[in-house]
Amino acid sequence: MSTPTPLPCPDPADGPPRPQGPADLFWSFTWLALQGFGGVVAIVQRELVEKKRWMTNAEFLEDWAVAQVMPGPNVVNLSLMIGDRYFGLRGALAALAGMLALPMLLALAATLAYTHWAAHPAMAGALRGMGAVAAGLIGGMALKLAAALRTHVLGPWWCTVLALATLAAVAWWRAPLYAVLLVLGGAACVFTWRRLAP
Repeated sequence: MSTPTPLPCPDPADGPPRPQGPADLFWSFTWLALQGFGGVVAIVQRELVEKKRWMTNAEFLEDWAVAQVMPGPNVVNLSLMIGDRYFGLRGALAALAGMLALPMLLALAATLAYTHWAAHPAMAGALRGMGAVAAGLIGGMALKLAAALRTHVLGPWWCTVLALATLAAVAWWRAPLYAVLLVLGGAACVFTWRRLAP
């Protein structure tokens, strides 16, 4: 009778996946930005959470909330935060360069092409079609993020109330974004703090 082979013990130094260096951050965020036709927002969660697994869905939701509140484009803010977390200033600059360098060149080329063919009816139709796709991508990301709210400290009921109030304030009442963040974001922070307080 053969003795069973012992299973390898996991190395405690092995942690969750992380970028290998600033160059990995640069190319990862370049690839992420290049996929962002219609908005990087819809792509970023899939790349960072599902594919690269650099963060959990809950961590992404928290970081995304901070990036959303900070001034400037939220995806750029997120790239700076992630780069800084892993490699400090070098990582932040590498991630930022990845988000901006090659996509900026492509945007300039697309602008030149658009000015040349802007009057063509097919161009207007294509842009209208891409608008519908972009809205669908953002809606899909919202559904993915909603799954993380089930385990939020406020509970799914309060998270749903706050999400619907935000939707109503922005979509129907046309409230300014800073006011929505100040009132509803502030309320969410206070409620969460009270739940977490001993």
